[in-house]
Amino acid sequence: MFSRLSRALIASIALLLPAAVLAQAYPEKPIRLIIPFSPGGTNDVLGRIIAQHLSETLGETVVPDNRTGFQGIIGTNLAAKAEPDGYTLVMISSAYTMNPVVYKIPYDTLTALEFVAKIGASFLVLSVGPLLPVNSVKELLDTAQRRPGEIVFTSSGGFQNFAHQLFQSVVKRKLNIVLYKGGYPAMVDVIGGQAHANLAVSVPALPFLRSGQLKGLAVALPKRSTLLPNLPTFDEAGVKGYSAANWYAIAAPAGTPRAIVMKLHNALARYFTSPEMEKKMTAMGAVVDIKTPDEMRKIIPAEIAKWTKVAADANMPRAK
Repeated sequence: MFSRLSRALIASIALLLPAAVLAQAYPEKPIRLIIPFSPGGTNDVLGRIIAQHLSETLGETVVPDNRTGFQGIIGTNLAAKAEPDGYTLVMISSAYTMNPVVYKIPYDTLTALEFVAKIGASFLVLSVGPLLPVNSVKELLDTAQRRPGEIVFTSSGGFQNFAHQLFQSVVKRKLNIVLYKGGYPAMVDVIGGQAHANLAVSVPALPFLRSGQLKGLAVALPKRSTLLPNLPTFDEAGVKGYSAANWYAIAAPAGTPRAIVMKLHNALARYFTSPEMEKKMTAMGAVVDIKTPDEMRKIIPAEIAKWTKVAADANMPRAK
């Protein structure tokens, strides 16, 4: 009897504990960070950096767990269905807002997760092979118009495909966009001369741009990149309104206590705005861009609306 009464009393007191006490006690066991993409990519690299930092900051091990497949949907679904206790986190990226546009997904993109923090983004660089005799976006588009169907833009699924379709819509030209199985082989064929142009993601493209194996024409940023200061923005290059960045964020299952979400957010925000991490992100070819949970709740529906329009304009098929 005493034991049952004691447990009931403890449970009642726990319900009355202020959020600050809950956050102070968290975490009390290892945390799983699901990375829904393959090892070696930007999501994986950033996820492992985050796991190490949170392990050191929170005093409990954060274990990266790659659960790949179906454009990140499999791993994200695992996180969405997990217990909302702060012990399961997930890396999400722009694919999170693109997937519901073209796939049937097993969770509600707007309500399945608590968004902890957006941490940064990689940007796109319109690039051509060194043998193509063009030196500006205008020259590339003029060449593509003079030689219809001959100038091949290489792309891959997911973010890159949406970004290429948006570019085609903004410039109001029908481009010869060829889909590859991955962003890296799409870029390599441009370097090798088998194709001509590519909206390359900054993180993997940076070494090739610096070595001259790729020739950059413009960056998809509001202002020039400190990494590639000689390249104009798309606005400066005459392509007004083109913006596409692959952003990265941390989320938790819906219902995760706000106090835990904010404890994680504050730990990430402090780290990613530190000179050490800004330098590391810059070296990777990415930019720091911290957003709060409340800001992310506004960003997600806006992104979905943006990519829905891109898909409709491009007549992109939706999976049955």
